[in-house]
Parts: sequence; C-alpha cells; structure tokens
Amino acid sequence: METEENIVIVGAGIAGLATSLALHRLGLRSIVLESADSLRATGFALALWTNAWRALDALDIGDSLRQRSLSITGFKSFSAESGAPIKELSFVGNNSVEYESRCVRRKDLLETLANELPQGAIRYSSKVDSIEESGPLKLVRLADGCTIRTKALIGCDGVNSVVANWLGLQKPVYSGRSAIRGFVEYPEKHGYQPKFHAYFGGGVRFGFLPSDEKSLYWFCTFTPSVVHFDGNAEQDPMKLKQFVLNKASNVSKELSTVIDRTKLDSISIAQLKLRVPWNVLFGNILKNNVCVVGDALHPMTPDLGQGGCSALEDSVVIAKCLREALIRPITEQEDDESMRIRKGLEKYAKERRWRSFTFISAAYLSGFIQESDNKIISFLRQHFLGGVTISVTLRIANFDCGKLDVS
Repeated sequence: METEENIVIVGAGIAGLATSLALHRLGLRSIVLESADSLRATGFALALWTNAWRALDALDIGDSLRQRSLSITGFKSFSAESGAPIKELSFVGNNSVEYESRCVRRKDLLETLANELPQGAIRYSSKVDSIEESGPLKLVRLADGCTIRTKALIGCDGVNSVVANWLGLQKPVYSGRSAIRGFVEYPEKHGYQPKFHAYFGGGVRFGFLPSDEKSLYWFCTFTPSVVHFDGNAEQDPMKLKQFVLNKASNVSKELSTVIDRTKLDSISIAQLKLRVPWNVLFGNILKNNVCVVGDALHPMTPDLGQGGCSALEDSVVIAKCLREALIRPITEQEDDESMRIRKGLEKYAKERRWRSFTFISAAYLSGFIQESDNKIISFLRQHFLGGVTISVTLRIANFDCGKLDVS
C-alpha cells in the first residue's frame, strides 16, 4: 500500500511528539511513525530547565505539567570526595535572571504531548526499513510493506537514528562513561527541599532532586573502566544499587538514604553517547527535504540536563521555520510547496547547527570537569571550576525559542 503525506516524522519520543504538536498548533498536518506498538515511556524522569518550559508554553502544555511537578528553587553542589560545599545558588529572589527548573516524570511528558495530537497522528508498529529518493519527494518504506511518499521527512528517532544514518552523519560515539539512574516514590511526603543537590569529583557525579512532594529522581555517572564490574553486574540492579551506595555513603547521608529506599525495578543503567561536535558543524544535518531533530541531531552526555530541553527547543524552531516558509508568497524560485519546505528546513538547520555544537561540547566538558579525579582539576573545581560549570548550565538554559504565532 502506498500513501502520501506532506510531513512525516520518524520516532514518537519527546522530539517527535513535540515536533508534531508544534506543527499541529500552526495548522500543519504531520504523521509520526513509531516502531513500537504503543507509546514508549522508557526512563523515569528528567530535569526541564528554563528553555524547556518556554517551549512547553509555546506548545500550550506548560501549565498542565507544572501542576504535576515541584518548582526547583535552587542548586546546591558539594564535593563527592569530602562532602564539602562547592556552590549554592538560588533561582528566585535577587538574581538578575529568573530561572525555572522542574523534574518531570517522562511518562507524564510523553502522554501529555501525545494526548494533544489529533486522532491518528501517531502510527504505531511502523518501523522504517529504508528511505529512497523520488524526485523532490522521499519514499519511506516500512517493515510491514507500506510506503509513504512525503515532501518532508524529519528524523526524531534518537541516538541510533535511521534518518541520521541516511543523511550520512557519523554514528554517535561512546563517551567512556555510564549513568545509573533511579526513581523513588514515598508513601507520604519525602520532606526534602525543592532543590537540585549535586556531588562532583572522585570519578563520579551524583545528583538528586524532587519530582513532586512524594517522589525523587537521582543519578550517578561514572567511568566503568575504573569500576571494573564483575561478570554481568551491570545488568544486576542490586549490584548497581550497592555500587552507588558504596560511593555515596561517605559523602552524604541524604543521598544514601534516597538511594537505599529505591526499589530494584526503579534502577537502570545506560552508556553515555554523543555525536562528535564537529560532525554537527560540518556534517549533513539536512539534505534537501530531510533533517533531524533531538537526539537524532545532537546526542549528548547528560551533564547539562539538556537532552529533553534541547529537543523541545528544536521542535518549536522547526515548526516555525516550516510555517514561515509555507505562508510566504510563491516566487519563481520557489514555485512549489516542496521547494518552500526545503527552504524552511534550511533555515532550521542554520539556526540549530551552532546551538547543537554548543550543547554537545559544553555537556562533555562540564562532565569531565565535574567528574574528574585528577588532583589539579579537583582543586580547581573546588575553588573555581565547579561554580563555572553551574553558571554555564544556567546560561545555556536561558534561551527563548519563541512563540508559535498562527496569525
């Protein structure tokens, strides 16, 4: 069976759903192809910073998600080696810039995005098998034998993106680090302050923050080559939990208590990958009417907390660029819709290339500085660099992708 769609989005994660919703808000129809048979709400929670909330407000779902999450009022960092404080910062009060940060359950975010889409906008069990050229159109062939002809193909299919591979982008590389993450739910209020607690150094990075009054999200990034897990320990939640507890026990009683309360089915581990930054600068993030968004464009380490935030930014920007291109009067050089779509995608790629480079580079450097067990870096981190990395995180988060204007 062969059908035709103006805009096809591959992947129903944060980037894919947000891009489809942004287009929908602007009156542009799209379909989202998802290989799974239902919404994949993998992962526990994610921190969303100022730029993400501005994007969510543009999508008109910000207030809905605010009702289910706590406002984080500040950032407290400590040495993961000694427990000594590094820097404390309030997000409210006397700051020259007001920041917004909340920890949102990933399931809540995905379901909220999906529920705002028109019926039938997401096609489940639709795995992309191949992509072919057909004049100005692209033929998206699915594993079930169906073919979709489209004027615009947007890859939102994550780190192992089929669309990025078709564009010729290099595969993401392993950063040499992994992350253990956990989520804790309390029967009553947990009683912790609504602040981001972080611990840096000694070869690890810890952190925890409240999601709501009864739940907390925590993480631990580390270098596996230094840890030397035995056998299949990386797949054993009990051993992962014990590893984090051993590292945290001499640093913070609060952190140890949070980890100790975590159920084994609420602990996961993943390798941290990134796209080489110059591949984003000089590689084909766009080819004619095909481009990539979110992790398919700029997979990064989580050290800025910008994975989901940047995807939400991308979604609003690409929708605005396509809308602007499509409502312009037709010229002799742009005599059909396919050409105008291409111009819109070119503008998107131009706007996002350098910001994507910044995300990847700054995240990697922040993680290196915060996690390093090098004595010189440890000294500089305690007295100077620790505060710098936090300032960089907040500065990058202070970005406005703009509103979705339908006028």
